[in-house]
Amino acid sequence: MIPRYSRAEMASLWEPQTRFRIWFEIEAYACDALAEIGVVPKAATEVIWQKGKDLHFDVARIDAIEKVTKHDVIAFLTYLAEEIGPEARFLHLGMTSSDLLDTCFAVQLTRAANLLIKDTDALLAALKRRAFEYKLTPSIGRSHGIHAEPVTFGLKLAEAYAEFARARARLVAAREEIATCAISGAVGTFANIDPRVEVYVAQKLGLRPEPVSTQIIPRDRHAMFFATLGVVASSIERVATEIRHLQRTEVLEAEEYFSEGQKGSSAMPHKRNPVLSENLTGLARLVRGMALPAMEDVALWHERDISHSSVERVIGPDATIALDFSLARLADVIDKLVVYPQNMQKNLDALGGLVHSQRVLLALTQKGLSRENAYALVQRNAMPVWRGEGNFLELLKQDADVKAALSDAELGDLFDLGYHLKHVDFIFGRVFGAS
Repeated sequence: MIPRYSRAEMASLWEPQTRFRIWFEIEAYACDALAEIGVVPKAATEVIWQKGKDLHFDVARIDAIEKVTKHDVIAFLTYLAEEIGPEARFLHLGMTSSDLLDTCFAVQLTRAANLLIKDTDALLAALKRRAFEYKLTPSIGRSHGIHAEPVTFGLKLAEAYAEFARARARLVAAREEIATCAISGAVGTFANIDPRVEVYVAQKLGLRPEPVSTQIIPRDRHAMFFATLGVVASSIERVATEIRHLQRTEVLEAEEYFSEGQKGSSAMPHKRNPVLSENLTGLARLVRGMALPAMEDVALWHERDISHSSVERVIGPDATIALDFSLARLADVIDKLVVYPQNMQKNLDALGGLVHSQRVLLALTQKGLSRENAYALVQRNAMPVWRGEGNFLELLKQDADVKAALSDAELGDLFDLGYHLKHVDFIFGRVFGAS
């Protein structure tokens, strides 16, 4: 992922230095386990750890070796032999490249999931704070982009909170599924390495042994992981799209924070654009796009091939870095979001009371009218208001058929905005509990 969309902690997980450190630890832990069962001299493992535990890996040297060997793991092992000496012959005993690569990838994805969960927690905190801030701030609810009935801005944020609470649970499940270790040797039969080595390495790295690794960890696990990232990205896009709509000039109920010295357009000095939300929309497309190749990686030839390898070298870093950046950016957008309750009220009133049409419809049915007749009465008074020809309540009061069923006082009561907010506490209780 390009530096523009990278945050340091997540990006560092994918740097060569980190990868080689994890590779070394896998190899060294495997030696420890082999020493425990008498296959490797314990003195050799002590030398390996002594010379390798603080080693700053010479990435350029490893790359130079790989140019000759055309094999990344062999290049790494050759480099370790240069640095460690004769004891390096005990590294990689009975192992195959996938044992190293797949177990390392599991460690990286597990750590990435930890960071994404932390990001989600920060976003949830921002959403909760702003939801309670605007819990009872009325705004217009829209369906098909058209005014429907009143909601509150706090409910919009509560909805987002509930969605990202689900996202967090999905990330936890994805972390659980991906955190497996394979140290089973060629074609996964343990023919040349004791299964106890896999158990030991897994325990040291905070993973679980893969039940059947076939030489590689099955890629349905990875498909689920990246699909989960795609779903979380889609939730980010949903909130970002809502903000973009709310910031439209004709709506302007909320907008992204515009900092001192910020510029919106190279040509038009007045512009304040929802650039952060638009950026999130684009990044969501990228993350979703990486889920499909992860699914295509599931079907490999026999016990293994490497058609998945090139895919994962790209989507592992890029998807996690992009989502990490996106979650942090959305949290910042929510935290600093500028809200305009007066514009929300203005938009609520823009249709001359039409937002109360359902209440009038239901009241007429309670007075004995059929639903069809009640609907026709309400609609014939609503359509002139829609065209800008009058006030809905006044037109209803002047309609003889409506007056026959409802008094002016009864009609007036039906236009009480508070009626639509009476269950906000109930919904907040469901979302946030007793807090």
